[in-house]
Amino acid sequence: MTNIDISLKEMMGIDGALGACVVDYGSGMALGTLGGSKDLDLPVAAAGNTEVVKAKLRTMESLQLKDAIEDILITLGSQYHIIRPVTGRSGKGLFLYLALDRNRSNLAMARHQLKSIEERLEV
Repeated sequence: MTNIDISLKEMMGIDGALGACVVDYGSGMALGTLGGSKDLDLPVAAAGNTEVVKAKLRTMESLQLKDAIEDILITLGSQYHIIRPVTGRSGKGLFLYLALDRNRSNLAMARHQLKSIEERLEV
């Protein structure tokens, strides 16, 4: 099991990583961030992506889908943004957020690595 700081370092070790957060989607607050830039304000991204997660959960409820979100992918012209809810008991209500440079990353490998990081996260 790893803590938030170690998980953030592992996320930033993924090829093409631009920024990483662990976010509480109840409050929209980032519990930890690493990376980012003037063009990628991670606290703003954390709050905004909280709304994405909440909207998807509401939609799933409206559709009466009895399933769980594995991850949410947002594809931009130059970036990938991956949102991965934490499934462990201690991480309930949290998600991992990872922004990647599309030209320097392998999306399939990044999703695989993010899943592994999420499974080891202990909050």
